[in-house]
Amino acid sequence: MADAPWAEIREKFQTALALSRVELHKNPEKEPYKSKYSARALLEEVKALLGPAPEDEDERPQADDSLGAGEHALGLPAELVEAEGPVAQGAVRRAVIEFHLGELSAGEEHLVKCLRLLRKYRLSHDCVSLYIQAQNNLGILWSEREEIETAQAYLESSEALYNQYMKEIGSPPLDPTEHFLPEEEKLPEQERSKRFEKVYTHNLYYLAQVYQHMEMFEKAAHYCHSTLKRQLEHNAYHPMEWAINAATLSQFYINKQCFMEARHCLSAANVIFGQIGKIRTTEDTTEAEGDVPELYHQRKGEIARCWIKYCLTLMQNAQLSMQDNIGELDLDKQSELRALRKKELDEEESVRKKAVQFGTGELCDAISAVEEKVSYLRPLDFEEARELFLTGQHYVFEAKEFFQIDGYVTDHIEVVQDHSALFKVLAFFETDMERRCKMHKRRIAMLEPLIVDLNPQYYLLVNRQIQFEIAHAYYDMMDLKVAIADKLRDPDSHIVKKINNLNKSALKYYQLFLDSLRDPNKVFPEHIGEDVLRPAMLAKFRVARLYGKIITADPKKELENLATSLEHYKFIVDYCEKHPEAAQEIEVELELSKEMVSLLPTKMERFRTKMALT
Repeated sequence: MADAPWAEIREKFQTALALSRVELHKNPEKEPYKSKYSARALLEEVKALLGPAPEDEDERPQADDSLGAGEHALGLPAELVEAEGPVAQGAVRRAVIEFHLGELSAGEEHLVKCLRLLRKYRLSHDCVSLYIQAQNNLGILWSEREEIETAQAYLESSEALYNQYMKEIGSPPLDPTEHFLPEEEKLPEQERSKRFEKVYTHNLYYLAQVYQHMEMFEKAAHYCHSTLKRQLEHNAYHPMEWAINAATLSQFYINKQCFMEARHCLSAANVIFGQIGKIRTTEDTTEAEGDVPELYHQRKGEIARCWIKYCLTLMQNAQLSMQDNIGELDLDKQSELRALRKKELDEEESVRKKAVQFGTGELCDAISAVEEKVSYLRPLDFEEARELFLTGQHYVFEAKEFFQIDGYVTDHIEVVQDHSALFKVLAFFETDMERRCKMHKRRIAMLEPLIVDLNPQYYLLVNRQIQFEIAHAYYDMMDLKVAIADKLRDPDSHIVKKINNLNKSALKYYQLFLDSLRDPNKVFPEHIGEDVLRPAMLAKFRVARLYGKIITADPKKELENLATSLEHYKFIVDYCEKHPEAAQEIEVELELSKEMVSLLPTKMERFRTKMALT
């Protein structure tokens, strides 16, 4: 090829590359894609100047072109064939043009042609990076079309090719842009390595998304973790995006009860989020990241919510491990867990911690400093639970700064519900009954104002949740006040009045919840929906129990209360006979209801006899 045309080709290519990278907002308002169209036109000119490729003369597709990745997509290793000689170099340069045309138009045809031109050279130093990038782009394209298995094939092929190249060759390969650069402008080894590693990091990121879509959650988490780790190692990340991804990953570990790993992800998220506005702008840091106050505060609030879930789930997990069959603290179980504590502490120094570690040096120290302030071990007593509670409550206040009721109704309510749940689980660890009562009172104080402003028509499900939760809080308070009164030799009228008022409030909210299940004609459903079956049955059971707990000196009123109580117990028994599947949802309550249906009529008859005699 003559020198003059080659210089012209190089210049056109570099101009096209520069135009393709122009941000849309820098184009004229009425022509936002002007630079992209210009870039595409120049690339087509370069393609014409390069002349036809051997495949252009015979366009018959090969049998394996449907996947584009060829036999390598089936997991077979590539053979090393160097791209030497004018024919090979011409094919590679045409492949570069096809790749960029494919990038500009999300064009499958261009990207598949790129792979076809490079197939035999794909393991070579000159072509491996370009081949992997083309496969990555096809993976993204098929993923957007929701052809997930095809996307998976391309991306796994890229991963296998990267691993084979690093194992067999290892030297930093040529970057695709270098095929149109003079020798003196070629990139140094360090820059090539940086770019190639970034390509592989993108490959892992896309694989994580594909595995998530395929509900292969273990694999998705592994690839997400690897991506985050590599982004830090190569200093190629957006602090805000990285922090959110790390915080999101923590939720996977929380669900798996891997609290050490979850804490590490959240601590790293805090440290990296703190870099926003403090680190110099790189090619991977968008200027807008720190310049949008609303987005900054939203992301900060989202990370705070992940911390709340961490504290709450860890406390709830401890409660489940230590409670007896009536939900109270089992001292034997508590002792057993204390004995296991040493084993849990030993694990911290094991391979498990090293496997999840983000960053090195100062970054690692900064993450460890955040970790040290929060335990990953299940709390075994009130003091340990209180430490987690206070951390969770700190993040509740942080989340509420952004997720306010005006504009973020659902989010705000969920944060308040989590705050209430933190108080509820803390009360489990508290041994002082009066202090437990105060914790439930705090829950009611934060939940009751929510339903005043909520339109029950638009927020029916949320309304039901809050009504049920408030009812349960009043129910727990009443039980505690009864237990306190039982310890007194002669409870005064003030305590009796307090118990009855709590009873009345619990009844009110359980009834509001049950009424919300009625149809527009106020008729209670004959068949209760699966999503509300258990809460509806629990509400009926607790209403029955509450009527039986009302303290009154009026025998006639007491008889009425017992009759109402029996009516609700009978409803549960009758409903479960008609709908046997419901019995599985409330096995304990059903047995107690059957017992009460058997005992209450006798008790009521004795009561009537006593009334007649007096």
